[in-house]
Amino acid sequence: MSNSWVFWAFLSALFAAVTNVLAKAGISGISSDFGAFVRTLVAAPAMALVLWASGQFSQPAEWTLRNVLLLVFSGLATAASWLAFFRALNLGQAAQVVAVDKLSLVLVALFGVALLGENLTPLNWLGILLVAAGSVLVAIH
Repeated sequence: MSNSWVFWAFLSALFAAVTNVLAKAGISGISSDFGAFVRTLVAAPAMALVLWASGQFSQPAEWTLRNVLLLVFSGLATAASWLAFFRALNLGQAAQVVAVDKLSLVLVALFGVALLGENLTPLNWLGILLVAAGSVLVAIH
């Protein structure tokens, strides 16, 4: 397995693209909330299987309250994101919905600097500005 963050990030983008196209087709004619629920029912056991197969289940003694709370809040944010995304996907075109959804990159950059103390170069900020502009251009009817 690769230890390159670029490899895994690209793989994530590839799977996200496939997920979005399949989700758009899959929620046709059904409740978008129910579609998000079905996706969750599949994702949780799939992740458990990966952890079990790779021997990565952690012992509870290794967990801190901070770890648990942050992951619980992350899970709640994930659920809210998926519900909003599926609703938008049900109402709009996939390319436009995903373009707006990817404004999360801009927000993560801002949050990363403000809350996590991350540093971005002027070139990084230019890229973030271009992503924001590109998202807006794709989203325009």
